[in-house]
Amino acid sequence: MNGWQRKSPLDWETYVNKMVKVAAVEKHEYEGWVLTVDPVSASIVLATSLENEKTSISVILGHAVQEVEILKEGDDERKQWLSCILAPEESKAYSPEELEKRKNDLKTWLETNHIPVTEQGESGRTLCVAGVLTVDPPYGPEECSSSNEIILSRVQGLIQGYLEKQQ
Repeated sequence: MNGWQRKSPLDWETYVNKMVKVAAVEKHEYEGWVLTVDPVSASIVLATSLENEKTSISVILGHAVQEVEILKEGDDERKQWLSCILAPEESKAYSPEELEKRKNDLKTWLETNHIPVTEQGESGRTLCVAGVLTVDPPYGPEECSSSNEIILSRVQGLIQGYLEKQQ
């Protein structure tokens, strides 16, 4: 085990959102912004900006890392860029008011269609459908969760149809 692998997750966290130079085995060197460090394998995930607004993602396996040198701290704009790299294209931030409206609209629509629905959790943010399926914010088909795959598939289809009608 090398020195990098012996570090703790709290040590690795100090490298996140920073420009680093990684010296690896066989004299390989990598530069980029640290997206994350895998706490199990100690692998480093680096992001690099390319021309044409594309991003390159590199993973340096933990056992190959020999030394990591911080070159530059990330500013707020850089941290925002890094946080959006792996976010799905269609994901967008919703205000608390928008989320509340989406939740209430979906709940009303489900109840109108005679599907039993309740609110769960301390803040009531999660919808529970028929006691066997949950829908988390922002209340789309991807946020549905159930151990019953048939119910999951059908409710996801219903929500997808409902959202398409809303647009």
